[in-house]
Amino acid sequence: MELKRVVVTGLGALTPIGSSVEAYWNALVNGESGAGPITRFDASLFKTQFACEVKNYDAADHFDRKEARKYDPFTQYAMVSTEEAIKDSGIDLEKINKDRFGVIWGSGIGGLETFLREVSAYAKSDGPPRFSPFFIPKMIADIAAGHISIKHGLRGPNFTTTSACASAANALVDSFNLIRLGKADIFISGGSEAAINEAGIGGFSAMHAISVRNDDPKTASRPFDKDRDGFVLGEGSCTIIFEELEHALKRGAKIYAEVAGGGLSADAYHMTSPHPDGLGAINVMKNALDDGGLSLTDVDHINTHGTSTPLGDIAEPRAIVSLFGEHAYKISINSTKSMTGHLLGAAGAAEAIATILAVQNDIVPPTINHFTDDPEIDNKLDFTFHKARKRTINVAMSNTFGFGGHNACVAFKKFEK
Repeated sequence: MELKRVVVTGLGALTPIGSSVEAYWNALVNGESGAGPITRFDASLFKTQFACEVKNYDAADHFDRKEARKYDPFTQYAMVSTEEAIKDSGIDLEKINKDRFGVIWGSGIGGLETFLREVSAYAKSDGPPRFSPFFIPKMIADIAAGHISIKHGLRGPNFTTTSACASAANALVDSFNLIRLGKADIFISGGSEAAINEAGIGGFSAMHAISVRNDDPKTASRPFDKDRDGFVLGEGSCTIIFEELEHALKRGAKIYAEVAGGGLSADAYHMTSPHPDGLGAINVMKNALDDGGLSLTDVDHINTHGTSTPLGDIAEPRAIVSLFGEHAYKISINSTKSMTGHLLGAAGAAEAIATILAVQNDIVPPTINHFTDDPEIDNKLDFTFHKARKRTINVAMSNTFGFGGHNACVAFKKFEK
C-alpha cells in the first residue's frame, strides 16, 4: 500500500527554559540554562539540591480549583502545552472528524507527585487508611492522554507509551505510523513529566545518575565534557500535532516540517547502562533512515540524547561515527539537555520540537557548558559548543534512549509539496 505523508502542524511547550514554544526556542538559541536550586521542597539533606524546574507555574492560571484537584502536575503540564499546540495548529475542533483525531502521549513515570503525597500521608497516619478517590486516576501514566481526549472530545486511537526516557519519542513514532497507515488524520502527541520531588531526586540520586554540582547548578549539565557527573533532572511537557498531508493542505494549515521516518530498537544489554559500542543507537538511527528512504549523507543535524552521564555520552558519539563514517564530521550535533536538563519521559517531545524548529529556521541550538574535551570522545565531531550556528538543515534526527535499553529516533525534513 502507498503510505500517506505526515507533517507537523502545531507545537506547544512548557519547559524549564520557556513556557511557550517561542520562549523555549529563543532560550535554546541563546544558550540559557534552566537549572537552579530546588524550590518545591527542602532539598538541603539531599546530595543533589538543584534541578531544572518549570518557572512561575501556577495551576490557578490554567484550571479552576476543583478541576486542578483531579490532575497530577504531569497531567496539568500536558493539558497546558496541548492547549498551545491546538491553538497554534489553527484546527477548528467543530469542523474536524473527531473519530479520526487521536492522542498518543508519553510519560516514563506518570503521577509520581500524587503517589508520593498519598503514600506519605498514609505512612504518617495512626488511624484507618484514608486515600483520595483521585489517587489512582491521578497517578496512572495513561491519564494525561485520557484527559486530553475527554476535554476535546477526540475519539481516535488513544493511549500512552511508557519506555522510560524514550516514551515521548515512542509516542511520536506510533502517531506517525498510524497516520501514514490511514488509521487517523491527526494526532496530538508528545510527553510530560513532573518528577522533581523528594522521591524523584532521592531515587535518581541513589542510582548516582544525577549531578551533585550544587555549587554551580547552571553549568552542571555538561554533555560530552570530561568532568560531567550525571544529568540534571528536569520537568515539563511538549506537544506536537502530526497531520496527514492532504488533510492539512485542505484546511490551509501552516506546516513546520515533514516527518521523514521513525526508528525503534533495543540495546538488550543492561538495565541502566547503554551498550558500550552504541549498538542499539546505531540500529535505531539506521532504522529511522531506512524508514524514511534517507541516505547517510542526507543528514545535516542530530539532536542527541546527550544526557551528561559518564557512559551515555561516550556510547552515542561512538554510534554516530560507526554509522555515518566520514559524513559524521559534517553533521551538526547538539544536546539541548545542556539547557533544559533531562525531562525524562517528556524529553523526546522537547527535543523533537527543537529539531523541528532547527529544520524550519536553519539554526542549530548550542551545547552549552563545555569546558574540557573528553579523550574518550571523538572531538573532531561538531558538537555545536557554546553558540548557536546558522546552517542549512534539510534533514535532522532526534535521538532518545531510555533505561531498559529502549531507543527511539524520529527524522524530520523540510516540507516540499
